[in-house]
Amino acid sequence: MTKAIVPGTYDPITVGHLDVIERASRIFDEVVVAVAESLEKNGQGTLFNVQERVELISTATKRFDTVSVKSFDNLLVTFARDENATVLVKGLRAITDFESEFQMAALNWKLASSVETLFIMASPDNMFLSSSAVKEIARHGGSVTGLVPEGVEKALRDKFR
Repeated sequence: MTKAIVPGTYDPITVGHLDVIERASRIFDEVVVAVAESLEKNGQGTLFNVQERVELISTATKRFDTVSVKSFDNLLVTFARDENATVLVKGLRAITDFESEFQMAALNWKLASSVETLFIMASPDNMFLSSSAVKEIARHGGSVTGLVPEGVEKALRDKFR
């Protein structure tokens, strides 16, 4: 049985994230969505705390029998080893994603060569989508319908009231 980790901050989870998670669940026997507890991303704190993010993701992924959701606050490769996972799955939207993900994959390989990184390209419908863009749209009262799961849409409205 092959277990994969799909890591991210997921602040918040988008339909693009769900697409990568679903596709990974068709490839691997078990998938753990690993939610980074990090309070900083791009110099900013997260909109949703880690418990909220885990809850939103758990609700959004409940239809996938082989997917679980856990938070982590250590090195990703340490988390992967603790979970007995041998693959890290990363979604890529554009060449800019590739540059940073390629660097992280090389560092992770240096730290734990037994953990492989697999890149899954975003589907064309989701190549433009990011959590940052979703938050910006919601912050300014725009509709995020179709960009995020229904529960996340409600959570964003509640945050920006």
